[in-house]
Amino acid sequence: MKKYLSYSAEVQEAMSTGKPIVALESTIISHGMPYPQNVKTAREVEQIIRDNGAVPATIALIDGEIKIGLSDDELEMFGNSQGVAKASRRDLGYLLATKQLGATTVAATMICADLAGIRIFVTGGIGGVHRGAETTMDISADLEELAQTDVAVICAGAKSILDIGLTLEYLETKGVPVVGYGTDMLPAFYTPESEFTVNFRADNPEAVADMLRVKWDLQLKGGAVIANPIRKEDAIEKEFIDNIIQQALTEAHNNGIKGKDVTPFMLGKVKELTEGRSLDANIALVKNNAVIGAQIAVAFNA
Repeated sequence: MKKYLSYSAEVQEAMSTGKPIVALESTIISHGMPYPQNVKTAREVEQIIRDNGAVPATIALIDGEIKIGLSDDELEMFGNSQGVAKASRRDLGYLLATKQLGATTVAATMICADLAGIRIFVTGGIGGVHRGAETTMDISADLEELAQTDVAVICAGAKSILDIGLTLEYLETKGVPVVGYGTDMLPAFYTPESEFTVNFRADNPEAVADMLRVKWDLQLKGGAVIANPIRKEDAIEKEFIDNIIQQALTEAHNNGIKGKDVTPFMLGKVKELTEGRSLDANIALVKNNAVIGAQIAVAFNA
């Protein structure tokens, strides 16, 4: 297993000196944003984590290795490459064996972080149960990973293109705690609230860290969703974004778009229909999650 892991100098040093580390995914770089905005945002998010007392570890598949932390050159190369594969659990073996470039989704990043012993992971939003899943069975592998892999995911809730109610039902069945950071409501990615409540509320990093420590001390397998709302000044009006998402869903259905192609299509269409506002909100919420995630990593490491 260890022969597939390769650490950046910064992450290696953090591990040897016992500094807190925060995992970051790479799908947001290769599939979530255009170049050069993707690389610029990735660098800014990494710096936010450093500024809050932790060490960033952006994870990606390069030349048959799982890179735990990317150098600046690797980040630039990765963000500027065409045809990067989107890697989830099922894809890891094949992409590493064939030495393809792979961008890790939430599920794959959790697996790789777990292999490296990293317990805190910051992302934008988790995948979940897609609308209409009762007939399509379209359910993100992120949920199964949360059920079995000991990594906490700091996010702005589930992506609002999903069926949030069914996503919460699925997480409940799998025993995954959904914690609202400073909120009783589950944030809906572009908006700080939804009509759904969280399981528990935590108002500071120490409360989250204590919960995670006890959960894993009890050998209760699986991760946790730490749902951190987008700041009000960065949010998009709920009614406006709901209408846009409905329009994008209709287009996806009419064009026969299914499976893992749905999310990138939807995010691209929402960006187009909001004239770029959704991308601005996405960047803002990831940065906000990076602040809280780093603080939780520092508390967990104490």
